[in-house]
Amino acid sequence: MSQKIFLSAIWQHLVMMNYEVDPAILQQHLPPYTTIDLFEGKALVSVVGFLFNSTKVFGMRWPFHTNFEEVNLRYYLKHFDGQQWKRGVGFISEIVPKPIIAVIANNLYNEHYSTAKMNHKIVTHEDTLSVTYNWKTKKTGWNNLSVEAGNNAQPIKKGSEEEFIFENYYGYNGLNKSTTIKYGVEHPRWQVYPVKSFQLQCDVAKLYGPEFVPFIENVTPHSVFLANGSDVIIRKPVYIKAQKKAV
Repeated sequence: MSQKIFLSAIWQHLVMMNYEVDPAILQQHLPPYTTIDLFEGKALVSVVGFLFNSTKVFGMRWPFHTNFEEVNLRYYLKHFDGQQWKRGVGFISEIVPKPIIAVIANNLYNEHYSTAKMNHKIVTHEDTLSVTYNWKTKKTGWNNLSVEAGNNAQPIKKGSEEEFIFENYYGYNGLNKSTTIKYGVEHPRWQVYPVKSFQLQCDVAKLYGPEFVPFIENVTPHSVFLANGSDVIIRKPVYIKAQKKAV
């Protein structure tokens, strides 16, 4: 039986800048009973920017908390539930402009949310689509994530890197050394736009930690994607307390 819905929203204009990292730096972040999920033998992290629109928490629209940006750094992991591997994501950092959203997510899911001043710009032409996310923290000043793409969305191909990055339907967070929080994320299969150019300007050390600097700062990404997005449902969490081994 599915868990009740915690949050529903429309996610739009999802930018993913993907970088290969040393798997060892992700080990300290892994929740219990999960393992790093590799793409063609590579451990990837993604700097992500996207929009929340028409957001409802527990079925209710909260004034001034329905439309906002999020920028995060996420990585890819999986958990064996006794029958199959379930792929998902974990987070190093999640930034939103709304303190209430951060407080609820941190308390209920043990997430890693913080708040910052944020804005975005979407420019659509007949042939191009430009997406920009800006966020400002006290430690870093202004940061920027942007892409320009062709305005012709295409289906995600089976077995592709786009599928590995976008087709993840669980989130995992460690609650303590013996318990992992797992929650379902539901949405239809998205389409992607052909990215032509991109830019990331941010203080990696202050935002994510100095261990990520050699892999992200002034480094050409392994790949960059832009997805159209859709309606999304996030389920209430369940708790994994005992490991079930793969056979």
